[in-house]
Amino acid sequence: MAATPLAERMRPATLDELVGQEHLTGKGSILRTAIENGNIPSIIFWGPPGVGKTTIANIIANILQVTFYQLSAISSGVKDVREIIEQAKQQARVILFIDEIHRFNKGQQDALLGAVEKGIITLIGATTENPSFEVNSALLSRCQVYVLKPLNEKDLITLLQQALQKDEILRQYKIDLKETAALINISGGDARKLLNLLELVVTASSKKEITITDDYVMNVAQKRIAIYDKQGEQHYDIISAFIKSMRGSDPNAAMYWLTRMVEAGEDVKFIARRMLILASEDIGNANPNALLLANATFDAVNKIGYPEAMIILSQCAIYLASSAKSNAVVEAIGAASTAVKQHGDLPVPLHIRNAPTRLMKEMDYGKGYKYSHAFEGNFSEQEYLPEKISGAKFYNPGKNAREEELRKFLRSLWKEKYGY
Repeated sequence: MAATPLAERMRPATLDELVGQEHLTGKGSILRTAIENGNIPSIIFWGPPGVGKTTIANIIANILQVTFYQLSAISSGVKDVREIIEQAKQQARVILFIDEIHRFNKGQQDALLGAVEKGIITLIGATTENPSFEVNSALLSRCQVYVLKPLNEKDLITLLQQALQKDEILRQYKIDLKETAALINISGGDARKLLNLLELVVTASSKKEITITDDYVMNVAQKRIAIYDKQGEQHYDIISAFIKSMRGSDPNAAMYWLTRMVEAGEDVKFIARRMLILASEDIGNANPNALLLANATFDAVNKIGYPEAMIILSQCAIYLASSAKSNAVVEAIGAASTAVKQHGDLPVPLHIRNAPTRLMKEMDYGKGYKYSHAFEGNFSEQEYLPEKISGAKFYNPGKNAREEELRKFLRSLWKEKYGY
């Protein structure tokens, strides 16, 4: 029993024992009524970590007394899903619970569709991401989505008090829960993290009499708690370190931080999305192929998933870190944005306006426009900016081989006007 984490030992077995989510499981609620009637649809539970998604799925299975299978989308694939579906065909009723279902790619989600449609399985999926974006529309249309709310401070204190009163191991200690702010803040509203932190704080002491204060909790937490938290400050610190390592052209540091995220179970799409942004923000036209590779990486990891996606992420991260860098695109956006805010909505010069009607043509819309392809070198010098900001230069090519080529080309066209 001692080897089982406190959060698991305290997992509620009935709806009445559940703390929080009264809008779903309170007496007379839609979900509770469906459970008590024994007629639940396929369900997607959407909510932050540690608020009861897995617990409610287990309670449903216990109340209905049906066969219950559980998969994690991080470690399972199509083969696992198909094996369960084949077994379910031989049984009266089966619930398949898939944790972090948003991490299943399209092919994996499609493997569920037929079985859900035919009633071979009742699917219960849990996700921390908006299912409208992360779950296939065909599968989502066959599921009822229930939103779980974050646990409030009162709920979390109730969980702490229940653990101290009911858990056989904690009752062996004389515990004075003097302060709770640090426990609650560090756990971030995650009941599982809260209870396991409480157990860590208690067992860190060699004494049987323990006074829990905020200072004591912080001291223990800083020494013992795993340093990566997908939902908290470390989540942002480590992705920041990853991005800055690539921006700083250090592929070794980039690989270290990437591995830290992957081993902590970070969402593969979150990582790929940030690399896609960096390819344009920090590399841009210094190496246009970087954006192509980052986009291909995003598409590939959506199809592959972990663990093989790590190879694809690593290839892209090393390429981006080793590439020439330029933030000239971002600087151009900033300069143009400043001009727009400073000068407002300046009129479009008449000669480059669209003129789809006779009246607009009579008003000289489009008159005097020079079609660039009709001139030598596919270029005709004319004004494209509003008169008030004529000559404003927003794009200044970076000092790298690729953009130096762009600078030379632009200088040959616009030397007098923009000073390239």
